[in-house]
Amino acid sequence: MVSTLASDGPVIAAGLWHPPHSSRAIPARLVDMGGSLTVLSDEEDEKDKRLAWGIRSDIEISPRVGSIPRRIVFGNESVFETRDNDAIDVYLQGRGEKRSGFVHRLEIVRPRMIAFAVATIVLASTIYHYALPALVEVAVLVTPPVVPEIMSAGTLKTLDQTALSPSKLSEGRRKDISDRFEKIAAQAEGGAGRYKLNFRDGGIIGPNAFALPDGNLVLTDQLVDLAGSDTEMITAVLGHEIGHVEYKHSLRQLYRAAGVAGLVMLIAGDVGSGVQDVLTQGGGLLALSYSRSAEAQADRRSVELMQAAGMDPTALSRFFDFLETKLNDHSDTSMLSTHPGTPERKQAILDYARELNDKKVQS
Repeated sequence: MVSTLASDGPVIAAGLWHPPHSSRAIPARLVDMGGSLTVLSDEEDEKDKRLAWGIRSDIEISPRVGSIPRRIVFGNESVFETRDNDAIDVYLQGRGEKRSGFVHRLEIVRPRMIAFAVATIVLASTIYHYALPALVEVAVLVTPPVVPEIMSAGTLKTLDQTALSPSKLSEGRRKDISDRFEKIAAQAEGGAGRYKLNFRDGGIIGPNAFALPDGNLVLTDQLVDLAGSDTEMITAVLGHEIGHVEYKHSLRQLYRAAGVAGLVMLIAGDVGSGVQDVLTQGGGLLALSYSRSAEAQADRRSVELMQAAGMDPTALSRFFDFLETKLNDHSDTSMLSTHPGTPERKQAILDYARELNDKKVQS
């Protein structure tokens, strides 16, 4: 039963009162009765009628969420609703209660949060473009030989467990490729003993060849099958991979990937495990994409090694022609996603081979 007794006391806020389980809205005001709250009607014909009453401990006041109206729920499940959030906050503060909800506090500090986010992005961008490359170069310079060996062993082990399987090429085919590989490896920095060719069935990786930082190279059966009988073309691709090892491109890329992971995880809160995964897991290596300058360096090294070994120095260009013909690759993104082929790149290989030949003739 709704009381008709009016009550005196300071008005907290004006709003609407909803009877229990009803959408009816009655203009009303919330009054502080010193330890209790009372809702008084503001309707013309029922002015000051007491609509609801309750002690504070029995009343639920919703937290502040932006400008959403506050709901004061009484024990009988009637609801007083007001948009005067500040007035409710003042009342709660006067009682020593929490002033506002988390979302509202978030909105209050929004400008500061935006400024902080912008500053974080600027700092991260600066580190990525300037500090990270310098740190990578320092890391490469001070890296002892055992580190690439550990990284490469972990990478190859992971790949063998997840993506690669033993090669199905015939022993004769593997020997033919290995013999030519040893010829160019003998011309490379560190000699043939520094490099090891690993044959694998590529499985989901498909046709590919890639180098690990310690000088281990992986050649998939699928790439050999695509090349057919053109062993020199395969050898040129392996020469390109030797170039990546000599210039420490894969080591740089792994360090760079670890640095990016570390930067992200530093912001997120966990650095160690993520960086370790990047350095030791094989999937990360396959996802790495070399820069155009790194690819150009490796291309030129392939030309040099092939010429020094007495083989066709333009064979790598033929490989890219082969990709265009066999795989319809006319873009910057080839089947070998980490080794994109372009017409300009092929022409650069031919030009460099011609340059080396001219020097050889002149000498």
